[in-house]
Amino acid sequence: MPTKTNTSKGEPRKHFVIVGGSLGGLAAGLALKALGHDTTILERNATPLLHDQGAGIVAGGDTLEFFKRYNRCDRPFAVSSKRRQYFNKAGDIVHQADMVQNMTSWDLTYHLMRANYDGVESPYCKVPQPVPGHGKAVHLHDHCVTGFEDEGDGIRVSWKTGSGEEGSTFGDVLIGADGPSSTIRKILCPDVQRTYAGYCALRGTLPEHEASAEAKEAFSERFAFFHGPGVQILTYLIPGKNGTVEPGQRLINFVYYTNFPEGSPELEEIMTDRDGTRRHITMPPGMTDPGAWEKQRAIARERLPPQFAEVVCGTKKPFVQCVTDVISPEHEFTGGKVVLIGDSLAGFRPQ
Repeated sequence: MPTKTNTSKGEPRKHFVIVGGSLGGLAAGLALKALGHDTTILERNATPLLHDQGAGIVAGGDTLEFFKRYNRCDRPFAVSSKRRQYFNKAGDIVHQADMVQNMTSWDLTYHLMRANYDGVESPYCKVPQPVPGHGKAVHLHDHCVTGFEDEGDGIRVSWKTGSGEEGSTFGDVLIGADGPSSTIRKILCPDVQRTYAGYCALRGTLPEHEASAEAKEAFSERFAFFHGPGVQILTYLIPGKNGTVEPGQRLINFVYYTNFPEGSPELEEIMTDRDGTRRHITMPPGMTDPGAWEKQRAIARERLPPQFAEVVCGTKKPFVQCVTDVISPEHEFTGGKVVLIGDSLAGFRPQ
């Protein structure tokens, strides 16, 4: 059992085992570390860093407040959008409203969080100095959780590595932050199933400097939307390579929702990668079958306003996410010693 000392606030120091090292797990780790608690993140990915997801993030008020509180890297975090614009099929603006919002990228967010959590160096930012009183932060990759047991005052979490090594980590509390296909939730709630909602998000980016004048006018520092029968697409600027926010070096990010009925030939085609493997839920960037994507490019030119079609057709590494539904009936288990958070608890479906 871990030796417990007092935190800076006079509370007992605890050890939290966090399963999942993406944004949700890192957010929990940063907050608990700042409170003086020790944390260990168990991440199943075989490499020390997760791969760039190529995705944009709309940073709302809670996200901005989180980074204001826990991010100590001195660099810009987001690109500001000053206006919402809605387009018709011809590419004309039919409604607009001034509204300041902030857009960032998955990769910049991830590297900022790793720099603050366990001091990972990267081209994105300098590692901040340690803060006295913060808890110990440990990040273990290639640790696939296989189960857990209630043990005394805490929880023992079992894991296995890719090389076959097996072991366990003991903590006062286990936090399941391992995403919508959560292993922890499956153990706790085996009857809860993740189900396909009937549509997918086609995603990608186009470098700002490669866009036409019309696309730059539509999307630069603008949050742009188009709605049509069976489709919705939205675009916004996000930081570019290594998180740069320099004009011309940023990325135009798109999220293009379109219906693919379950079991349809269209769904099977778009979710079968360039090597012939049927991907279950996510088609990673760069793995989309060129022939399948060429069909989507043709459909985009037919169904979308020209500025939006340009971005979809111009992306070099598109990826696809099946939109799914999943929700756990509870968030606390084993007397509060096991907690589900984020997508492990519930998936929020874009509508």
